[in-house]
Amino acid sequence: MEEIQNLAHGFGVAMTLPNIGLMFVGITLGVLIGVLPGLGGANGVAILLPLTFSMNPTSAIIMLSCIYWGALFGGAITSILFNIPGEPWSVATTFDGYPMAQQGRAAQALTTAFTSSFVGAIFAVLLITFLAPLLAKFALKFGPAEFFAVQLLTFCSFVGMSKEPPAKTIAAMMLGFALAAVGLDAVTGTLRMTFGVPELLKGFDFLIAVIGLFGIGEILLTMEEGLSFKGKSARINFKVVWQTWGELLQHWKIFLRSMLVGCWMGITPGGATPASFMSYGIARRMSKDPNSFGKGRIEGVVAPETAAHAAGTAALLPMLTLGIPGSPTAAVLLGGLLIWGLQPGPMLFVEQKEFVWGLIASMYIGNIVGLIVVLTTVPWWAAILRIPFSIIGPVIIVICAIGAYTVHSSMFDVVLMLVFGVLGYLFKKLKYPMAPMVLALVLGDMAEGSFRQAMLLSEGSLSIFWSNPLVGSIAGLAMVMLVWPMIGALKNFYRARENTPRNRT
Repeated sequence: MEEIQNLAHGFGVAMTLPNIGLMFVGITLGVLIGVLPGLGGANGVAILLPLTFSMNPTSAIIMLSCIYWGALFGGAITSILFNIPGEPWSVATTFDGYPMAQQGRAAQALTTAFTSSFVGAIFAVLLITFLAPLLAKFALKFGPAEFFAVQLLTFCSFVGMSKEPPAKTIAAMMLGFALAAVGLDAVTGTLRMTFGVPELLKGFDFLIAVIGLFGIGEILLTMEEGLSFKGKSARINFKVVWQTWGELLQHWKIFLRSMLVGCWMGITPGGATPASFMSYGIARRMSKDPNSFGKGRIEGVVAPETAAHAAGTAALLPMLTLGIPGSPTAAVLLGGLLIWGLQPGPMLFVEQKEFVWGLIASMYIGNIVGLIVVLTTVPWWAAILRIPFSIIGPVIIVICAIGAYTVHSSMFDVVLMLVFGVLGYLFKKLKYPMAPMVLALVLGDMAEGSFRQAMLLSEGSLSIFWSNPLVGSIAGLAMVMLVWPMIGALKNFYRARENTPRNRT
């Protein structure tokens, strides 16, 4: 009852006329960011964050979070109509969404994507509403060992649950850890892998990496494929919406499974990108006809979109309660909170109730607004990619360069963005996953700091990670996730052995 009362008060904060207006502005900007390849929720929030410093923190976070919801919605438009992921987490949507558009079912695919995104987000918001206060109280028991165990579980979940080969996932993650280690060691004050370059003292900023890996890398791939956007037009009417909604009711199991996967990957924190791939892979494995996936199955759109939106929303839960960002965008919002003088963590729910519950209430309203906006304005957003690539390509590169420059007001960051762009291109060509590398780059410093603090407390003994039931259970689950691919391989080996006919003498 206390949570419901606080939520009612939050709706009173969020539903003021200025905040409603900021929601529409944020959703519109977010959809535009999601539609344009090369931009992204994290980039859009980072670019617009300086504009909010003079605003009320509650209004500012409402607008910035709505940019995030809009980007989540908008990424599906280009994925389905043009086979170009507007967002990294929309890649899995292209597998079946684009074939549906090619078959003349673009309106059905888009309605499915938007509805799935909405359902996933609302489920995650309900989770935040009732779980966040409990987790905030629970988090008061966390020390360095517990925080490291949570971060270890995040990394191991990538290895155990990713559809990519474990060796490639681990290799990408190790590269991310190496990049995160560059710069000044905060504990000893020594320089690590700076090679005499003063600009590397601060290390690699994950925003620069994200802009380059996904933005510039995508532009390079598009240039290689012919310098043109090839897509289908779409117009959504109420008849298609109702028919699609009726069909989606039959897939409630996929919705439920994808929501759980998405929330898990958002909280751990894994992020929307791996959640979408993981959910798609599970839906394919659980299907009676897995070979039909990739040819226009509606389940192939439901699974990744539901999981991505659930993960993107649930990522705010650890950010608000533990101060651990569940995604790059959550990390940017975390920086905004610190700039506004708000300290994320358990005490935020005690000291800043109006802010927290106003934000949670805005998640409900913002997603409803987002669903209405995208369902009614799809043709306008799709028309953007009718602009010749020779015009829109350089514009995207300029926007990416501006985003990279504004992070630290440094031209060196623009050069790094281009380097990461080439790296992203190579990763895509060699079929290496980029999400584990970005995750390691984001959480590498935090994980290292937690580990070193735990080692100081235990005087170098690893037993601290099994010193109590809480940290022991988290660390144990992490080990299970790490060896999960090996368990799966052994199962397949023995299954194949049992199915092999025995030689009879």
